[in-house]
Amino acid sequence: MILCGLPKAQLKPSSKSATKSAHKPTAKSATKPATKSAARPKTAADRAARVQFILQALGEMYPDATCALHHSNAWELLVSTILSAQCTDKRVNEVTPGLFRKYPTVADFAHASQAELAQDIRSTGFFNNKAKSVIGAARKVLGDFGGEVPREMEKLLTVPGAARKTANVVLGTAFGIAVGVVVDTHVMRISRRLDLTKQSDPVKIETDLMKLIPREKWILFSHQVILHGRALCVARNPRCAECRISPVCYAKDKV
Repeated sequence: MILCGLPKAQLKPSSKSATKSAHKPTAKSATKPATKSAARPKTAADRAARVQFILQALGEMYPDATCALHHSNAWELLVSTILSAQCTDKRVNEVTPGLFRKYPTVADFAHASQAELAQDIRSTGFFNNKAKSVIGAARKVLGDFGGEVPREMEKLLTVPGAARKTANVVLGTAFGIAVGVVVDTHVMRISRRLDLTKQSDPVKIETDLMKLIPREKWILFSHQVILHGRALCVARNPRCAECRISPVCYAKDKV
């Protein structure tokens, strides 16, 4: 049986999965040069097998993938995620150590001067809006949730600065609760590239992914795809020849 142009025998996992950094694909991922786009599966069974192939390939390339934002508790992760909007995780990680030393508790953020906080986070961009959101989040968590970040999606969505993506990050990474799939720019782009969705709206993309990806994989899948988007499947110059997903990728710009 041929799945998307890939012999079934090739679906077996590599005997040498990655054990190195989760932020880099394994050395074994550089196999044969990418070929032309794969043929699309025609049956539901083939489509399901293709998704399994993608998940297996991601697992081999990024077995230890985790959230790139440095944090020591759910509150710090919430703040970091708010700051990460339109900003790199690397920049956020440069700002937050000093920020959390200056404001060590939720109460410290709740009573912070918005103008002063804005300057503290200036390098993350959109600092005035982010300062307002972080202070609003602190006051909400302190006033309505006893100073503890809530563990329910509905409650988290009432916190200023916490839209669904942010809530999924906090619930999945801080608490291990799989309510949905984190859809950031990398997940949006690569999910469309891999034909896991045809949608452009993040909420609709998340809905499609939740139907395709087993629930126990929702949290890890997002971390892996985000790392994949940074390491190999970069927007301007994808390194397809090094990608284990290449045999089942339909992208027209494969190189």
